[in-house]
Amino acid sequence: MPIMIELDIMLARRKMKLQDLAEKVGITARNLSIIKNDKAKAIRFSTLEAICEVLECEPGDILVYKKRTNTTVLS
Repeated sequence: MPIMIELDIMLARRKMKLQDLAEKVGITARNLSIIKNDKAKAIRFSTLEAICEVLECEPGDILVYKKRTNTTVLS
């Protein structure tokens, strides 16, 4: 997926544990872990807003677009 979630980087910068963020955001640590590990297919804007509010960051600080590379092999 070309949209990468770099929540772990922002957590490290803020010296915050995932469990602490989950409690402050109001979602389970398991659901937040799914988001952090790029396993989520979607994220609600209200959740993204709460994460950014707690971490005092912008969505672009945790959401990064990485262009896909063409992996076609020529014979």
